[in-house]
Amino acid sequence: MSRSTFAPLAAVTLAALLTACGSSSTDSGTTTAAGQCSQVAAAQPQPGRQHLTAPTASLPKGSVWNLKVDTNCGSFVIQVKSSLSPKAAASVVGLAKSGFYDALPIHRISPGFVIQGGDPATNGSGGPGYTTVDTPASNTAYSRAIVAMAKTGADPAGAAGSQFFVVTGEAAQLPPDYAVLGVVVTGMETVDRISAQPIDPATTQGGGQADGAPAKPIVIQKITVTRVS
Repeated sequence: MSRSTFAPLAAVTLAALLTACGSSSTDSGTTTAAGQCSQVAAAQPQPGRQHLTAPTASLPKGSVWNLKVDTNCGSFVIQVKSSLSPKAAASVVGLAKSGFYDALPIHRISPGFVIQGGDPATNGSGGPGYTTVDTPASNTAYSRAIVAMAKTGADPAGAAGSQFFVVTGEAAQLPPDYAVLGVVVTGMETVDRISAQPIDPATTQGGGQADGAPAKPIVIQKITVTRVS
């Protein structure tokens, strides 16, 4: 899978990951008025965030972390269990703590499939300057509310930089190639609000449903990290 091309949808379940994370997905995040996102300036490329060194420290074994993602469309919380993809989890938690994701965009919407963000180049082509690899289990499934790491088709299974996607459809028929970061435990209504925003027709790839950049900027204003256990 490239950072901008996904496969079609199929039915799989989220139960296993919800059990692993010790929580369930709910719709209680902080949001703006129904269907609305506040107006903000477009995110600008961040060259200084594209040449970082891979982290050497790991997260405490078995630790669980909440990442509260504040956007101009509302907030949602990703629960990260370090045991799912240890290297990607340590990287993303470290990047979030450093402010790496602040002011970066949600640069891609694929309605009924995924939303995607976390690119310091702002257009889906960039990353932090390093790659981690956590090879997913062969039975890994990508269901609604799962958060996983995006990669190019040339990257090995489980490769991850900084870009992540949230599954918005009931299930995404993707091969077990993408490192699972966690699951949205609150605020899926915010994710759905983002998914429902108009898409800039100049950025769609054609063929099938619209898939491209939002017509108006959607920006990650801040990610706040909290250790749960």
